[in-house]
Amino acid sequence: MEPSEPVGGCRFGDETTGDVRVCFKRIDEQAEWFCCHSSVLSKNSKYFADQLSQSDAGSNSSCIEVDCASVDYEHYVKVLKLMYLPRESVVDSFDSVKSAVGVLGASTLLKCELIARSCIEYLEAASWDEKEEEEILQVAQSLGSEAVPLLARLQAPDAYAVKNVFMSAIRFATSMESPPPPFLDDLKTSAQEQIDFMLHEDDDDAALVTMDGDVRSVAREGLAKLLSTLKTELELLTSEFDRSPEQAEQSVLCSLADVDWMASVLTKIEMMDEFVSSWSEISSYVLSVVQDEKYSSGLWAAKAKLIEVTGKALDAVGYGSVVLPASSRVHFLQMWLPFLQTTKRFLDEKTKDDTASQMDADLFQNIESAIISMVLALPSVDQTDILAEWMKKADQFRYPDLTEAFEVWCYRSKTAKRRLVGGLNGTGNPTVSL
Repeated sequence: MEPSEPVGGCRFGDETTGDVRVCFKRIDEQAEWFCCHSSVLSKNSKYFADQLSQSDAGSNSSCIEVDCASVDYEHYVKVLKLMYLPRESVVDSFDSVKSAVGVLGASTLLKCELIARSCIEYLEAASWDEKEEEEILQVAQSLGSEAVPLLARLQAPDAYAVKNVFMSAIRFATSMESPPPPFLDDLKTSAQEQIDFMLHEDDDDAALVTMDGDVRSVAREGLAKLLSTLKTELELLTSEFDRSPEQAEQSVLCSLADVDWMASVLTKIEMMDEFVSSWSEISSYVLSVVQDEKYSSGLWAAKAKLIEVTGKALDAVGYGSVVLPASSRVHFLQMWLPFLQTTKRFLDEKTKDDTASQMDADLFQNIESAIISMVLALPSVDQTDILAEWMKKADQFRYPDLTEAFEVWCYRSKTAKRRLVGGLNGTGNPTVSL
């Protein structure tokens, strides 16, 4: 905004009344002089007031030169012009964050307190992008206490505030209070993404949220809500599938995607034992629905997602991050192995026919490795049952390949027999009966 009316009887650039000239010197640039008024400069800038006080009081043509980088030239000139505006009009003169940041830097160096405060007032209310934020932080380093309102939005919140935001996001992302209307689906997705971000940690940054009893409790409630929603969707599947198979499957698929996301969250906060326990409890019902004859040639996307979700549980148990009794591990394997074998075979056939997208090979490899680890960690008698059943169906189902587990079982069995014979032939009883 250019000054349109004289302020205190002075107008910027008025050579008839001006008594001082200002030049912002740039390297290899032609000098440009601006006609100003000493009364205006002294009132608005301590820098110019000091310069004028050192000049000849009787001179009518004082000149002040200020060294200036070319990139900052326009900002310095604008500072001069702003000195001629009424105080209430300075804030309205800014039309961008970039301009306000540049003027703030120039006005700080020229010690123009009122203009600097106007810049801060504008920036405090404006939105910034990441690059602009870095520039603001750089300028703020020279402002001292004046930067407090400017930097208020950048201050790290306390742990209590972070916890409240995180728990609210969990409640919304899991539809804990009530299912969000369809137009809020994007907000739910955003909440899930930001929860992931708050929990992410690497070499440079620690996780934003700290785990405590309240956070774990709301995560547990969120998991229960998502599993309850999945069960409801499966209960409605029969009637909905008859009307619109695609829509019915999509509802189940969306619910499974939420459960899959929650499993990833629980992994990050070391609560996978909650997920494995809850998933094991609901597994019988889930399998009874999706394995119904009615869906023998459908629900492939949902079935593939089921494998992905179950893979997380198998991984947690197989590699020891979740400890379960042997009987529970056997039960979980016996529930899911037939489904994994059958679904994998049909998915492979559909892929060959170009009627389904290719499943992630790494996913199946990871699941297979987890199953092998689970089998090898079972008592030998349970291993025997699983391996025998697997070999009976090996000609029909090539997945999972438990050859490694079978080889280890054979080696261990022979070793165990050798120990037993050695113990019986010894002078004393064996300390462990094998």
